[in-house]
Amino acid sequence: MIDIFDPADAGCWIARGRPAHHARAIADAWRCFPDLPHDAPLDVRMARTRERVQMLGPLHEAIRLETEQQRRAANFTFVERQIAQGSTDSRHVAILHARNIHGYDWDAAVAYADGRYAARAGWLARPPSSPRPDQPDVRRPAYHQGFLDGGGQPDDVFDVARRSFAATPSEPIRADTPRAARPLPSQWPSPSDVPPPVSWHRRLLLLGESEITAGAIGILAMLHQRPGYEAAALFVVNAESGLRPLWTSTGPAPGDGATLRQFLRQGDYTDILVVADDAELGRIDADADMLPLARTMERTRNSVLQQRAQFRHWLARGRAPGDQFAAGHIRWSKMAAGLSGRLGDFTARYGGPAEPRGHRIVVEDANGQLALGYRTALGRELQPEIVIGNKGHARSAMADLLRQYAAALRLG
Repeated sequence: MIDIFDPADAGCWIARGRPAHHARAIADAWRCFPDLPHDAPLDVRMARTRERVQMLGPLHEAIRLETEQQRRAANFTFVERQIAQGSTDSRHVAILHARNIHGYDWDAAVAYADGRYAARAGWLARPPSSPRPDQPDVRRPAYHQGFLDGGGQPDDVFDVARRSFAATPSEPIRADTPRAARPLPSQWPSPSDVPPPVSWHRRLLLLGESEITAGAIGILAMLHQRPGYEAAALFVVNAESGLRPLWTSTGPAPGDGATLRQFLRQGDYTDILVVADDAELGRIDADADMLPLARTMERTRNSVLQQRAQFRHWLARGRAPGDQFAAGHIRWSKMAAGLSGRLGDFTARYGGPAEPRGHRIVVEDANGQLALGYRTALGRELQPEIVIGNKGHARSAMADLLRQYAAALRLG
């Protein structure tokens, strides 16, 4: 991140996770219609804003379409992965059949699978309702097609009775059917600020090679800013070749499969994080037996911006030698006076501009007074008021202060 944000500079938008073609379009709109001086008439400034918004209209529509396409592709990929992992849900196979044979998109394919399942289960046909009467809905025709392909005959008065009689119950699960002893990495939850802090030498980061090559999320740059990160173990995930070590707290790790498995299982890890795309996640799932069990096992997911926020949660839980800070979820609120956060008995809030420059951050105790007299476990006195130069860093500064105060001692 850079301290000065220029909306007419595409690089600023790229640094905040925007794709290059989106960033250029947004920057062009700001160059064509920059903000007017604050002393310009209000109606003129509002008109300028409307002009910029109008110019960005096609981009917003393109982003909506891209997001929808990504959603559909991700859903089909999930179904394919479930089938590859041995899913017995007949609707998964029906969804792919609807896509490959009938050319349906995601929503229509799901409706087709529901109709086919209803027919084979001996149920009445209950197609989904249209969102609006004046808009065509691709789901209803797809449901009817799936109902017919599943053996339904709506014109036959004995159709439901016949299918109900022919429907067979699901096969019971055999006692000798192997079950997964733990969730696969692709099923791990997203990082949050709830788990307790962990020393860096007990942390394992599995980073996809796509991130090493492209750096879309900026994981390595964010990691290098944290003191003590060198003690963590970092492995690279390749979709074809699998795991390989980048560095570990004890030096280079072995590269062959059997020795690498033994090395990982001997590591005393408490916190494991996976940052990888779908193909790399599939490879990690296939090699999941190599990974050790840990108290906290997480993976990032969704958009680049969300993954960056999730990775910041994971970074904040890393504890360097000598660090003392509290864990737990910080409750944030945005009020008229500005941003504030609360952890335990302490509240950090934005205290307004500082003189001659900067911004004040204030920490108060449960009584609403300045949190004076608190010290860290090593004896360092904590200051309940600090000044930061960039208001955009207020949230991270508040979080650091709150975690220090919640783990502090009050003497006297």
